[in-house]
Amino acid sequence: MHAHIRALAKIILAAPMVLVATVATLAPGGIAQTSSGPPKRVVIGAKAILDGRGHVLHDTRIVVEGTKIVAIDAKAGPVDYDLGTLTAMPGWIDAHVHITWSFGKDGKNAGTGGATQEDAYQDASNAWVTLMAGFTTVQSVGAPNDVPLRDAIAKGILAGPRILTAVEPLQGRGERTGTPEEMRAYIRKQKDAGADLIKIFASASIRQGGGMTISQEQLSAACDEAKRLGLRTVVHAYKEAVRAASLAGCTQVEHGTLSTDDDLRVLAERGTYFDPQAGLVIENYLLNKEKYLGTPGYTEEGFAAMEKILPMNHDLLHRAVKIPGLKIVFGTDAVAGAHGRNAEEFIDRVRDGGQDPMQAMMSANSIGAEAMGMAEKIGSIAPGLEADIIALDGDPLKDITAVRRVVFVMKGGVVYKNVARAAIPRYAGVTP
Repeated sequence: MHAHIRALAKIILAAPMVLVATVATLAPGGIAQTSSGPPKRVVIGAKAILDGRGHVLHDTRIVVEGTKIVAIDAKAGPVDYDLGTLTAMPGWIDAHVHITWSFGKDGKNAGTGGATQEDAYQDASNAWVTLMAGFTTVQSVGAPNDVPLRDAIAKGILAGPRILTAVEPLQGRGERTGTPEEMRAYIRKQKDAGADLIKIFASASIRQGGGMTISQEQLSAACDEAKRLGLRTVVHAYKEAVRAASLAGCTQVEHGTLSTDDDLRVLAERGTYFDPQAGLVIENYLLNKEKYLGTPGYTEEGFAAMEKILPMNHDLLHRAVKIPGLKIVFGTDAVAGAHGRNAEEFIDRVRDGGQDPMQAMMSANSIGAEAMGMAEKIGSIAPGLEADIIALDGDPLKDITAVRRVVFVMKGGVVYKNVARAAIPRYAGVTP
């Protein structure tokens, strides 16, 4: 851990002027908000704006001062960025990533355990390509290496999405997980380590069958302690663990494979957010099979199981979107190989999972922000919120593959990407 922080510090110390110069080139004056003078005023014009809350605004302009949206005014001017017929919307929110997962020097999955200078460079690259793909906020659910990356981005030293991290997750191991009081102590430890939320593994990997690995009493104690400390809880859950997490008062259920419609109705009734994955995570594993095979947790049997699970996940989303009141958020479970391709999950959800395109967009905007307790800060195009604004070449409500064509990215009032249509550059081998 300490070696990783030192390596990331070398990146920070070696290249701050390069990063600032890059931002200044993309957004002349867009970084002026860091000066002692008045906030820079920027006006963005667009023919169509998805506001993140289910509405489409036409022929209007967004007024930004410093890091915030201050007005939506069709008569504001002069226009600094004319987005023309691009479709503008709030920056996307990915509720489930592993931002520091990467492949090692040998090309194999290295997980999050790397502590070398090369690993730190890879972490910074993962953050950059994720931002370039239109994701201005991500929730990285569990690795100590997330912390220095989160803090460097928050200070403006590195460019990347706003990161919330769970630091170290609570791993369910049956009775060996500990007593309810030991659960509470573990939650307090993560709070002290700087966790923004708590991640709990209540089930084994789906590659090992997904059985429940923690008791209802243990789970209830953990989620209750987190709530007492003002922290949200996201729970890795399959089968019966889905219902158990909701009954324990946890905030959000991840995955949910092999849950029943009755389980999903419990989530809806109790206001538990649901984050299913319709395709990207398994597709990425299958695409990069040789890089994962033989590393901890990845076997031939596990890959055979994933091939069978993919259609189950499609079916799960088909059922979930029909449950009245179920709050579905957007999370990809992006690991090594998937960073910068997060938006592919939108295509899976709409094409294969039957989700309405507007609901898919909202799941990564206002609904995702609400689930994170940040609805008053991000997730919508509205006065008073952070100026996280992206634009696509195309209309995702008519053609969901438009999510692959992000040509404009503003985060906190700074423009990091502004390229011509049909000229989307490649970043670190990834086409945003």
